[in-house]
Amino acid sequence: MFNFRFGRHLAIAEESYDFPPFRPPSEADSLLVRVTRGCPWNRCAFCPMYKHIKFEKRPIADIKRDIDTAATFTGGRVETVFIGDSDSLVIKTEDICKILDYLYAAFPSVSRTTSYARAHTLKLKSIQDLRKIRKAGLTRLHIGLETGSPRLLKHIRKGATPETMIHGCTRAKGAGFEVSVYVLLGIGGMASWKEHATATARVLNEIDPDFVRVRTITPQPGTPLFQWWTEGSFEMPDPETILKEQKAIIEGLSITCQYLSDHVSNYAPVHGNLPDDKSAMLSVIDTTLEKLSKDEDFRARLEKMRYLRRL
Repeated sequence: MFNFRFGRHLAIAEESYDFPPFRPPSEADSLLVRVTRGCPWNRCAFCPMYKHIKFEKRPIADIKRDIDTAATFTGGRVETVFIGDSDSLVIKTEDICKILDYLYAAFPSVSRTTSYARAHTLKLKSIQDLRKIRKAGLTRLHIGLETGSPRLLKHIRKGATPETMIHGCTRAKGAGFEVSVYVLLGIGGMASWKEHATATARVLNEIDPDFVRVRTITPQPGTPLFQWWTEGSFEMPDPETILKEQKAIIEGLSITCQYLSDHVSNYAPVHGNLPDDKSAMLSVIDTTLEKLSKDEDFRARLEKMRYLRRL
């Protein structure tokens, strides 16, 4: 397989190739195909992505040209594909199916094709349309839940309620997609971490996703959250609180899924298959909490992580 990790080899070699600026860490080795530009919502208070990109649906002819370029560049040796940008399922069902058909004709060895998706978009798509898209070859959807708290979802301007999240995600699962849901540790601040943990576990149990992926909030310049933080209206949780919050979420889960802490922002390597690995995962958190209480250098390293800027 051609390796796209840490580079934009294809975009450098072919200046006309429209390269998606973001992708999940799990898609580091995937071919990146841009179907839309930007985010159709683009109002989340915590998110710096796509802020200077006007949302556009790319012409199918341009997308096909990129696929042809990638096929020539890689010799067709591609196993996984990520479709960008943030919510490409907003385009017409027949169009996304045409793109997928063309993609698989160019890369018959592809075994997984994924995309970001908003729960609101999934809620608006009929189950019949979602099944058509799944049959055409889109296999996994990456969906940002962030929190299960209705109050916090409204505060961070997510544009969805817990009910929308549950409806959209379960509809996707019903259509046959693998559902990968993202949780944002710390988004409730110091004041609301228990609310965030309890509500998030509840919604995750309702969704029953295939994957739960966690990230830790790091306020980014240019976002409302960063302004709230610098003004003092948002208090960033300390590492102990983040870890206690994560522990409470895991303790509250009663689902069968893969749980991953696959992001540089996280404080502890908490990974496993639930429910089998729950005890071991909680033990990792307890060990990290104990180390925090005894090791000042370790504490200082974790404290610095809240100032991460390039994620």
